Amino acid sequence: MNPRKEPAKRIVTAVHGRRQNIPDPVFSADFANHLSERFTPSELQQHYARFVAGDHEFDALMRSVFWRALAKSCGDGLRVGPGVVFKHIETFELGDQVFVGAQANIQGRFDGRCRIGDRVWLGPQSYFDARDLVIEDDVGWGPGAKVLGSAHTGLPISQPIIRTDLEITAVRIEAKADVGVGAVILPGVTVGRGSIIGAGAVVTEDVAPYAVVAGVPARFLHWREGYEPNEASKP
Repeated sequence: MNPRKEPAKRIVTAVHGRRQNIPDPVFSADFANHLSERFTPSELQQHYARFVAGDHEFDALMRSVFWRALAKSCGDGLRVGPGVVFKHIETFELGDQVFVGAQANIQGRFDGRCRIGDRVWLGPQSYFDARDLVIEDDVGWGPGAKVLGSAHTGLPISQPIIRTDLEITAVRIEAKADVGVGAVILPGVTVGRGSIIGAGAVVTEDVAPYAVVAGVPARFLHWREGYEPNEASKP
């Protein structure tokens, strides 16, 4: 008699996406305000380095406090994993219940814009060229996935490419989209609302809302189950 075969997969309840928006303790916001008044941004980042690698709950609390003190705006419930690094955090606009996974790297620009909406989950070791980046509410971003928002013009051809001007192009990830593990979003792309980007995909052009795409370069596979596209939305 053959032994009973265990099911190959199981369904469990989502955690981050169902998390309630609980306001931060008053002392957390007050402490962040005190720090921003007491220290320069450069000094705050030096102090942040003392807590950046720690895995203790206190380290996590201090990371969120420093982010609140440094960012342009910050909602409640921010959680920042160990090893997360950033550049030009003063341009970041963060919603409520944002999660930034361990060793993520978010690179803004002094005159840029980086807006991350409510309940966004950014996976560990992900990379964000955040010079002109908007990630709307309820987006899931897989571990190791990357977004590029700029590229060298390559002109004039007589110059090494790295010396040529940098062209910054806006990237938009619309609400409820999901970006798979190791995917790459290239400059100028809009990922449509509720769409799914497959693991390892390289997305070179806009993705329609509720579409499923995958591959290198990414190609349309099918619509999400339950979605009825009209003629105008078909790729």
